[in-house]
Amino acid sequence: MKSKSNLERTLEAGHFAVTAELGPPQNADPEVTRRKANLVKGYIDAFNVTDGQTAVVRMASWAACLIGKQEGLDPIAQMTCRDRNRIALQMDILGIAALGINNILCLSGDYISFGNHPQAKPVYDIDSIQFIKMVKELRDEKRFQNGEPISGKEPQLFIGAAANPFTEPFEYRVARLAKKIAAGADFIQTQIVCNLERFEKWMEMVRERELHRKVKILAGITPIKSVGAARYMKAKVPGVDV
Repeated sequence: MKSKSNLERTLEAGHFAVTAELGPPQNADPEVTRRKANLVKGYIDAFNVTDGQTAVVRMASWAACLIGKQEGLDPIAQMTCRDRNRIALQMDILGIAALGINNILCLSGDYISFGNHPQAKPVYDIDSIQFIKMVKELRDEKRFQNGEPISGKEPQLFIGAAANPFTEPFEYRVARLAKKIAAGADFIQTQIVCNLERFEKWMEMVRERELHRKVKILAGITPIKSVGAARYMKAKVPGVDV
């Protein structure tokens, strides 16, 4: 075990793991997250909290993760390169580990132009693959990104990354997945799967390179409430193939 993560324990035991996404509120009310956590309690192995999804201001992922953890659930803190340089990322990594959050999902982050502050300046000091490598070095080599050793306890995190089998160029999707695995990803969460034929083709390519033996892959699913919601996702949500 690389961490005290329930998600890691479930996957390493060979079980089928279920996670749920708890969208943080656009306010400071902890009860919003608490109510959502109790709706899924007993049905999931871990829960994700988005980090400024679509570049919209919401409660910080780590804070909502902590609220869900207080309700007895295993949180997956999402963290993006969009809003933080390598110094801030490492500070937040140490912070979530100190709070007992045992899972991290390393993301590039949606572009600023999608959000409600289009005049903001993005960071993107490092990309998601470099981010994954940095977390692995903090955990396994007990050193910061600049090479300095960590004096004391290192962050013990189960490292996650995202994969999108539905963007172009399609052939590059598996090559990018391989880079994330080589960088240190322990588990992968995919974009929502609405195009099953394309997802099956992607998984064929994953198996051809035997990447499924090196990482745990969780396919993304979502209940779509209406045809209108599906149309909105097709037109407005980046990377979703409906």
